Amino acid sequence: MVKVNVYGLNGSEKESITLPSIFNTTHRPDIIKKSFNILRSNSRHPYGAAPKAGARHATASVGKGRGMSRVPRLTQGRAAALAPCVVGGRRAHPPTSRRNWHEKINKKEKKLAKYSALAATTDKNLVSKRGHIFDESISLPVIVDDDFEKLHKTKEIIETFQHLGIYEDIKRARNGKHIRAGKGKRRGRRYKTPKSILIITENEKITQAARNLLGVDIVHPKNINVEHLAPGGVSGRLTVITKSALDSLTGDN
Repeated sequence: MVKVNVYGLNGSEKESITLPSIFNTTHRPDIIKKSFNILRSNSRHPYGAAPKAGARHATASVGKGRGMSRVPRLTQGRAAALAPCVVGGRRAHPPTSRRNWHEKINKKEKKLAKYSALAATTDKNLVSKRGHIFDESISLPVIVDDDFEKLHKTKEIIETFQHLGIYEDIKRARNGKHIRAGKGKRRGRRYKTPKSILIITENEKITQAARNLLGVDIVHPKNINVEHLAPGGVSGRLTVITKSALDSLTGDN
């Protein structure tokens, strides 16, 4: 059984409790990665080329006996067009929006992946390997008193995180924000931001106070999944859980 401390808003230890049994699940990085990949695959938006892309030209072939290739050419000139093998022609096998990206996973595997990722939040070595910065003296995951749910200002959350010794991780995410390499920067996703603290709480009104903190995610216990607990399929995210939300993580949701 894993024992952790319950911290107040000032960082003081209020009591010591035993985590639910799901936090004793064996770490299975292979199942976690599989579940994450399937989750991302099922959230893909279908895309494809226009049916007549590259084939909207008035073309004709010169036929045989001219000593030149018989590729289709524009009727207004001698430039080749339409065929997949020529510059300006259509694609031979373009992506189609009819493709089905959906993948399946067994219910027990999906549940094991979530429980294993939850259990990984208790391992300081795994959390450190993800790059998170925290005070080594605190117990993981960070369990906070339910007064945390009553905070409604960003500066109040910052002060609480400073008392707990985990605010440096938000600074790491803020300093790690950078411009994406490649064409994605022209497609509405110019910046990449490292993932920071995950807050699990039953009162999601705290979202208004925490949404300005880079890399921080807020989720209800019933909505938690591998994408929250193991971004990129890598487990060991630095997690803050309110005491009431911890009682909801019994393994039934």
